[in-house]
Amino acid sequence: MKFKDFLSSIGFGSMKVETVVERPHLEEGETLNGTIYFEGGDSDQEIEFIELHVIKLIDDYREDSDFNIIETIVAKQSMEFAGSVKSKETTMQQFEIVPDERWLIETDKARLVLRTIVHIHEGLDVRDEDEITYGKFES
Repeated sequence: MKFKDFLSSIGFGSMKVETVVERPHLEEGETLNGTIYFEGGDSDQEIEFIELHVIKLIDDYREDSDFNIIETIVAKQSMEFAGSVKSKETTMQQFEIVPDERWLIETDKARLVLRTIVHIHEGLDVRDEDEITYGKFES
């Protein structure tokens, strides 16, 4: 899998945010590494902080719930962002998340997603998510 094959993109106004993961399909023992790219738009954008969540989603019908998707956060990382994204400039923020046994998928009804949440000044949150995999691969 190529570096740019996993690409999560969020747009806010004319600013664009892209999350690029080096390896979206991880084997046990590997680390989730990537870079968040901020491409400045027509004006400066003040970023308060960024959150990355690895979420286990399980599609399972339950009579006691109106929702069929059970969402469990299995990893969470918060990153401060000093300053703002300047107009017409690109800024990068690297990240690394170490998986643990909670990332393992035990059923074909479950999947993992990486959710990027960008908290922008004035209380606006922008988010996006893409699927990742973790575990032993069978040939």
